[in-house]
Amino acid sequence: MASVASPVARGVPPIRAGQGHSFLLRRLHSLSGIIPIGAFLLEHFISNAFATNGPRAYADQVKFLTGLPFVPILETVGIYIPLLYHALYGFYIWFRGESNVSDYPWAGNFMYAAQRWTGGIAFIYIAWHTYTMRFSGIHLLTNSQAAFHKVQMELQSPWAGAFYVIGITAASWHFAYGIYLFCAKWGITVSETSRKWMGRVCLVLALTLITIGWVTMAAFFKPQWKNIPEKLPPEQSVERSVH
Repeated sequence: MASVASPVARGVPPIRAGQGHSFLLRRLHSLSGIIPIGAFLLEHFISNAFATNGPRAYADQVKFLTGLPFVPILETVGIYIPLLYHALYGFYIWFRGESNVSDYPWAGNFMYAAQRWTGGIAFIYIAWHTYTMRFSGIHLLTNSQAAFHKVQMELQSPWAGAFYVIGITAASWHFAYGIYLFCAKWGITVSETSRKWMGRVCLVLALTLITIGWVTMAAFFKPQWKNIPEKLPPEQSVERSVH
C-alpha cells in the first residue's frame, strides 16, 4: 500500500533551532526589523508629523533631535548598521528563494512577495531620503531652522513627491506585516485565531502610518506656508514673516 504524504500545515513557519549560524542570523534579522529599525520608523513618523503644526514646530522638533548627545554614534549604531544588516540579509534570503511558498495558499504567496518587494522599495527610499536630507544641501545638524524649507523644496519635484508617497506606503506596509511575521515566527501568536486578530491589528497599523505619512506630506503644500524662507527668523512668528 502506497504511503500517503501528510499535508503540511499552512501558515508562517517558525524560526527553528538547530540550524547553526543561519538560525542566529535569522533571529537577528527578524529582531532588527522591530528593534531598532521599527522603533526608529515610528519615531520618524511622529517627529515628521510636527510639520502639521507649522514650520516652527517642525524646526523645533528637528533641533531637539539633532541636539541629542552623540548623534553620529546613535545614527551609526542605532540606525545605519541595523538597517544595512536587515536589508542585505533580507535580499540574501529573497534571492536565494529560501521559502516554503508551495505551503502557502494564494493569499500567503501574495503576502510573501509583497513583503519582499515593499522591503526592497523601502530600503531604496530610505537610502535616498537619508542622503538628500542628511548628506546633501544645507546641513540640518547645524541649521535646524532650514528643515521645513528643505523638505518643501524637495517636494517641488513631482518625481520626488511620487517617490515619497511610494516609499511611505512601502515602509508602512513592510513594518506592519513584519510585526505579524515576527509574532508568528517567535511563537507569540500560536493559534489561528490569535494570528487573525494580529493580522487585523497590523492592517490597522499599516493604514494608520500611511495616513499619517500622507497627511504630513500635505502639510508642506499648505498655502499659508508656501513661501517659507530658508532659515526661519529667530523671534518673529512664521505667519508674520510670510505676510
